[in-house]
Order: sequence, then C-alpha cells, then structure tokens
Amino acid sequence: MTATRVCALSELEQDTAKRVEVDGVAIALVLDSAGELHAIGDTCTHGDISLAEGFVDGETLECWAHGSAFSLRTGKPLNLPAYEPVPVYVVEIDGDDVLIDPAVKLEAN
Repeated sequence: MTATRVCALSELEQDTAKRVEVDGVAIALVLDSAGELHAIGDTCTHGDISLAEGFVDGETLECWAHGSAFSLRTGKPLNLPAYEPVPVYVVEIDGDDVLIDPAVKLEAN
C-alpha cells in the first residue's frame, strides 16, 4: 500500500482530534500543542468508542466515555478501564498534505 492523503495540515486545530478513515481503518489525528502530528487508532480498546470525540491533554488522548487516556506516542493506555493499546501510525507531511498508510505502524515501546 501507499500513503493516502487524509486532510490538509491547515485543517487541523491544535489540541483537537480529527477522525479520518483510510482503507476502512479509523484513525485519530492530533496536532499537539508543540506542533507535532500524531496518528493513532480511533477506537477505544475498552468500549468501542471514537477517541477523536475525546479530549487531548498534552501527549494523551482521553476517551470521553470512560476516561481511559492513551499515549499519542505509544498508543498504550495510561489508566483503566482500557488495558490494550491502540495502534500508532506513521504520518507523512508533503507540503500541506497529511498522508497515512494504515499498513505502516510504529512499534510500541
């Protein structure tokens, strides 16, 4: 597979998640307060809820339904009730285009 354009970088608001879908894979994009772009699986591993509807706090994305916070860098949950990580995807930026290939994931640390 190749990376697919999911949105324009200029469309993203800092500290707000945006849900995108690539080849049937739901991904939450977050431009953090430091200007770094993150892409993690959009579905909370506890409750099948869209994480993009949650809250960005520093380098975490918190599920609005039950409060599990996931690291934007590793995808690991930082508190219960979730205990399974979400995938973390490689993001490419080409000019103003944000590109993701859902087949390319970062290894959890």
